[in-house]
Amino acid sequence: MPPIKDTADAFVEIFAKPVQNTKSGLLAGLSFAAKDNMDVTGKVTGNGNPSWRAAHQPAKAHAAAVASVLAEGAVLVGTTHMDEFAYSLMGTNAHYGSPLNTAAPTRVPGGSSSGAASAVAAGLVDFALGTDTGGSVRLPASFCGIFGIRPSHGAVDMAGVFPLSPGFDTLGWFARDATLLATVGRALGLSGISDFCAAWMPADIWDGIDPKLAAALRPSAEKIASRIGRLITTPLPIAGPLARADAYRFWQGRDTWKTIGGQIEKVSSGFGPDIAARFDAAKSVDEATFSKANDLRLEIAAAMNVALAGDVVMVIPTGPGPAPRLDASRDEFNAFRVEALGLLSIAGHAGLPQISVPGAELEGAPVGLSLAGRRGTDGALLSLVEAL
Repeated sequence: MPPIKDTADAFVEIFAKPVQNTKSGLLAGLSFAAKDNMDVTGKVTGNGNPSWRAAHQPAKAHAAAVASVLAEGAVLVGTTHMDEFAYSLMGTNAHYGSPLNTAAPTRVPGGSSSGAASAVAAGLVDFALGTDTGGSVRLPASFCGIFGIRPSHGAVDMAGVFPLSPGFDTLGWFARDATLLATVGRALGLSGISDFCAAWMPADIWDGIDPKLAAALRPSAEKIASRIGRLITTPLPIAGPLARADAYRFWQGRDTWKTIGGQIEKVSSGFGPDIAARFDAAKSVDEATFSKANDLRLEIAAAMNVALAGDVVMVIPTGPGPAPRLDASRDEFNAFRVEALGLLSIAGHAGLPQISVPGAELEGAPVGLSLAGRRGTDGALLSLVEAL
């Protein structure tokens, strides 16, 4: 395999000797990269933070997902940049900058799996592993015009991946085509036959987004819906987008601090300002606030489980618009993040599988369209997207 030239500033490290365990399998000879929060034998897991990297030793074993795709013949060529500790959606790292969004070079690539998405979009690797807690695979996939999946919560082994919020964390991946996206899924144990019979385009979402975004994505959404079968347009039977976003932020913040707060305090002087503020907010979430968020989360999960029963696929925009520009203000980034969480947190609260596919262009940049199914339908959803 010829050496990679990192034209997108996507990599933390390109290995002098790529890792290949076997030359046979579902992914034989295909190149991939792993996000900097996944253990790779002999390499330091840096979590997008130089202070953390300097204070830790190389991993003694591969993360489970890394080992699984290596066992199917894939070739690991390096590790990719990320937002610090996976605690952002924009792909702007105060220490390492932003990887290139080749589909829209003046815009952010999305995060926190920024380098993984960037490497795939730039054609530097065939696929890349990332993590998705609040949208960190789905949103970069939308921004960069590629395919990306957040699996059902718990569907892919997270061993050897540094946690952010275990109650939301999932391991996802990116590819430039649906067939490879599905093949990686099979290598990770997710298989199934698509037998979906209804497409659900919730009226409250489609009527509530930017009219320009709706106009850009509706043709693709309606084409997909017509191929699936019966169209449903009833509104979501759950709380509105701001309530969903707030419940996500409070629940995830409390979970994050309980899980890694003690470790984070040891490197607190090394954070970028946005990440430092986010950890401070996580530390301050009290039990009453968490309990209220948990009640809403459980309500959302129960309602979505019922709504998606009977082989229904939900079809919605992945995010609220194209990627923000690199020179956007901090307030603009934060406003976009809150709006995005209103959409992204639906699958997060309910533990659903969701796939972002290239949907359209708006303002000269990609915007993604998402398909989500009932929890546990990952293989069937991948098969559906492959067939479409």
